[in-house]
Amino acid sequence: MDKKTIEEEASEGLADQHVRPAGKESQKNPPKDWDDQDEELDESFPASDPPANY
Repeated sequence: MDKKTIEEEASEGLADQHVRPAGKESQKNPPKDWDDQDEELDESFPASDPPANY
């Protein structure tokens, strides 16, 4: 299986989902206080596991 086929298969159905990119700059109403821990938690969502250095 070539890389393009794997990427197409992995992204199947994503067009219908409304998921924003991680990061303060991608939020509709970003918080004033934002630290590295906030960033890591935002990047891990919706995963059930916390970041490794949490």
